[in-house]
Amino acid sequence: ETKYGKKQIHGANPACQYAFNLFPRHCIDILARSRRTESLQRAEQEVLRYKQHKSFDSAAILSLSLSELTKKLREGSLCPENVFYSYMEKTLAVHKKLNCCTEILLESFDQLKSVDSNKDGLLYGVPISIKDNVSYKNHDCSCGLIVNLDQPAQKDSVIVEVLKKQGAIPFVKTNLPQALLNYDCSNPIFGQTVNPCNVLKTSGGSSGGEGALIGGGGSILGIGSDIGGSVRIPASFCGICGFKPTTGRLRAVPLVTLVLPSPGPMARDVDSLALCMQALLCDHMFSLDPTVPPLPFNNQTYQSSKPLRIGYLENDGYSLPPPSMVRGLREVKALLEQAGHTVVPYEPLRVNEVVTELIIKGLFADGTTSMLQKLKGGPLDPCLRPQVTTYSIPKWLKRTLMFLMKPFVNCFRSPPQSYCVCRSPPDVWKQHADVEDYISETIAHWRKHNIDVLLCPMIGPAFNFLYCGLASITMLYNLLNFPAGAVPVSTVTSQDEEDLKDFRGNYQDTWDKLHKQAVSGGEGLPVAVQCVALPWQDELCLRFMKEVEQLVKHKKP
Repeated sequence: ETKYGKKQIHGANPACQYAFNLFPRHCIDILARSRRTESLQRAEQEVLRYKQHKSFDSAAILSLSLSELTKKLREGSLCPENVFYSYMEKTLAVHKKLNCCTEILLESFDQLKSVDSNKDGLLYGVPISIKDNVSYKNHDCSCGLIVNLDQPAQKDSVIVEVLKKQGAIPFVKTNLPQALLNYDCSNPIFGQTVNPCNVLKTSGGSSGGEGALIGGGGSILGIGSDIGGSVRIPASFCGICGFKPTTGRLRAVPLVTLVLPSPGPMARDVDSLALCMQALLCDHMFSLDPTVPPLPFNNQTYQSSKPLRIGYLENDGYSLPPPSMVRGLREVKALLEQAGHTVVPYEPLRVNEVVTELIIKGLFADGTTSMLQKLKGGPLDPCLRPQVTTYSIPKWLKRTLMFLMKPFVNCFRSPPQSYCVCRSPPDVWKQHADVEDYISETIAHWRKHNIDVLLCPMIGPAFNFLYCGLASITMLYNLLNFPAGAVPVSTVTSQDEEDLKDFRGNYQDTWDKLHKQAVSGGEGLPVAVQCVALPWQDELCLRFMKEVEQLVKHKKP
């Protein structure tokens, strides 16, 4: 007997109920997909019904930026109904092509009828997509795990409540990889999400459904989450903007790991990210969650035009970006210098040591026990299988490997997941202290260079399917708890692809060879850069992202 053994399926015939009792997880998996299909069908019917009675220019609505859209909604030159049904119709079309949605939130049709009660909200009438793991009352947060199905959230998350208070209409939940920790976006429940720029590529992870939907035009603003690049990587892969705030700036996050997670907005442009942050950082947020520092969005910092002193980094010594990403970075550096900003070299501290000793151990201090328990007894997605195979190595063997490999860790990169584990409570406390020391050292190093912000590589271009690796250039800023964002700046050229043939990486090891394979065939795909600031300077980070975006937009051919 399992925890599902006594659950009843309403309206089921005895044969279905019997099958459910024998194979509860498999039946719940089928029911989850059935609910998605039903929600998509009902949404499609509602769109058809509305369009039979109303005539409006969906293409014109979909072409508006978020700032333009909110202005027209406030003025009354656009009605929320036309906007909502335009995006619902587009989302259904994008999903058919990319498989990016886990469920249409049918409650959004009812919310639409009462949206005028929040007409003063900054996001009045704006349809918003949310990642599957964002809590929405009466809906699952599956995280791609069958064990999490049929356990609907008891209430909306704080972010969802604030979005509704600001007049936004959450209308769809989006796909993610099984257990979240992956560059791909696939799980056994809802399948593989593909890239809007090239369906033979992944949309990235873990907020890959958001990246695909927004990149495909089905959503104007979305909420993802980021613990190692999970907002920034899909943004980079799909040609949109994504922002990871300082952890704690939006809402309290359970600090279950030393690598800190954070929710973050994703959109087509930086102004949309800033508007979302402004809407969320409000009195309603601060009253709902008193653990959030009551720091409203600082528009003065965001709108400043003061010249910046910018640190510049091409290679962190662990992950060497492919030629297209380095080229894009250098082009942005030149544009910033032409605009009057000062750009100086910057090198992060001890990244090789930090990746294995702080980042991997910080994520998996229990030796991945908790993650494996969640996966036990259910199907395993192909994109996760290589990781799980390594994670499943017995602890005694991991310790043996750690001992044997210790003399060689400075010579080559071994698979860190295979041997990194905290063996005792004192190990955990020491690791906490080591992380705090590293943060302090990095801030001192930053101030020694007297820099305001940092321009550094972003992971990309979009990977081929089933690639597994380690994102040091994004995970580092989760460990440090620095705000960071991704901005698209170019696309992969034929010359980039030619230069990739000579790519060897920093170590010429298995990981570098796999990285080369992952990004091959990327001509025409988006190229992005990463912008970083010190903790709690989120507005400065966004201002820097905006500067990059505008310079690229107006650069001379």
